Amino acid sequence: MLRFSTAKIVSTLAVILIGLTLAVPSFFSADQRKAFVSSLPGWFPTWIVPTRAIVLGLDLQGGSQIVLEVDRNDLTRTMAQQLRDDVRGALRAESIQADGGIQLTPRGVQLRIADAAARARALPKLRALSQPVTDAVLGQTGANTLDVKEDPNGTIRLDFTDAGLNARVRRAVTQAIEVVRRRVDLGGTTEPSIQQQGADRILVQVPGLQDPQRLEEQLGKTAKLEFRMLADSPSGDVDMLPSRDSNGQRVPVERRVMADGADLTDAQPGFDSKSNEPIVNFKFNLRGAQRFGQATSENVGRPMAIVLDNEVVSAPRILQPITGGQGQISGRFTVQQANDLSVLLRAGALPAKLTIIERRTVGPGLGRDSIEAGKNATIVATVLVVVLMFATYGVFGLFANIALLVHVGLILGLMSVLEATMTLPGIAGIVLTIGTAVDSNVLIYERVREEVRAGRSIPSALQAGFDRAFATIVDSNSTMAIAAIILFFMGSGPVRGFAVVFILGILTTVITAVTLTRMMIALWYQRFRPKVLPI
Repeated sequence: MLRFSTAKIVSTLAVILIGLTLAVPSFFSADQRKAFVSSLPGWFPTWIVPTRAIVLGLDLQGGSQIVLEVDRNDLTRTMAQQLRDDVRGALRAESIQADGGIQLTPRGVQLRIADAAARARALPKLRALSQPVTDAVLGQTGANTLDVKEDPNGTIRLDFTDAGLNARVRRAVTQAIEVVRRRVDLGGTTEPSIQQQGADRILVQVPGLQDPQRLEEQLGKTAKLEFRMLADSPSGDVDMLPSRDSNGQRVPVERRVMADGADLTDAQPGFDSKSNEPIVNFKFNLRGAQRFGQATSENVGRPMAIVLDNEVVSAPRILQPITGGQGQISGRFTVQQANDLSVLLRAGALPAKLTIIERRTVGPGLGRDSIEAGKNATIVATVLVVVLMFATYGVFGLFANIALLVHVGLILGLMSVLEATMTLPGIAGIVLTIGTAVDSNVLIYERVREEVRAGRSIPSALQAGFDRAFATIVDSNSTMAIAAIILFFMGSGPVRGFAVVFILGILTTVITAVTLTRMMIALWYQRFRPKVLPI
């Protein structure tokens, strides 16, 4: 126990030094970090300079918080429209015509096939549209996405099951989180926190953003872009959609989608060379370019409706086939609207409409107050612990205090590497880990005291104290780690911030309260060879 090899001492000190160095950038602003890196000589490898820092959460620097909810009705309506297209395709493959077309219902679609023979051929194809519901953890759940029913009069109903709807909502939330993340990042903000909350809600926190209006506008839009053809009359498979060119008057638009925003690879704001009005230039991938080129080739001379979120923003006439996979969108945009639309199109369309059900703005003044309160609490807690340990254990208490300061530094270093978000509960987690780290030293020292009273020699008492207390330390920290992990995976927002800090604190305790303290005591004993332990 009292013999530490040079390699072990060097490696322990190296780990501590690296950890403390990683924490340094968090004490400087981003501009100061960039200025420092740019001031280094050209021959110096800048990749070894730590630049990552802890991100202050919403409650520490202020900002905006929005809670979004997936609109189940809108999602069900979209699913029903997709199902209608699938049903139409299945019937077309069998050369079957539905009497009166295919109607949408609140839970799916319905159609009528009077001819019994045709209905018998259609039913297997329609039932094949129902797929097993799968879960990411459980796999197939045994339920199906569709419930297909046949009435005696020849009416066939295809309704979504509850399991199918819930599974689709879960997928929509997962997809929406990624789209929201891209929109927020493209909007020029930094370090947003985007998390799922419950079954159908998304929590968006953007620290530092004090004007959430544009964020709300971007997140509230579905940005579903479709290219359809204007219809000659409002009959058949036609939707009546408001037109921006006609001041909101509804125009007939064919339901068939020739191409959509899912195939876009880029969208950039620009200005029309003739009218000098703001526009959005877009570019398709190979699949989208082929579909767009085929659509424009087959409909030369007809107006094409550019539909954004069920509104016709413009309806230019196709003068010639557009086969290059590029085009432009115009629609009386302002410069800001063109910029925002290009951001939305690059980020992708949301799978369903998101409704803002809660909004909150935290001022920077409140954030500064929180920081000061957290700093004061941390300082007071640290000072009291340091004084108590030194008064109780003397020089051993000094070793514990040194390990404690290193412990806090390592937590900050790990958080900097992970670019974790520091919240007010996170500061509380640091204060709590101060107590748990010192608790490990108390267990060791009290065990050493017992061994000394039992008549052991100093080296033997120290050895037994560390060895026998180690199992207790591992058990206690393991139970706390389990609780913290559960908080991390089941909690959200500030709860997860607390859990992250607490988990990191438990990990660094092994290095500081056990390894570092043991090494300092061993070096102290080899240097002074005391006859009586000062505890």
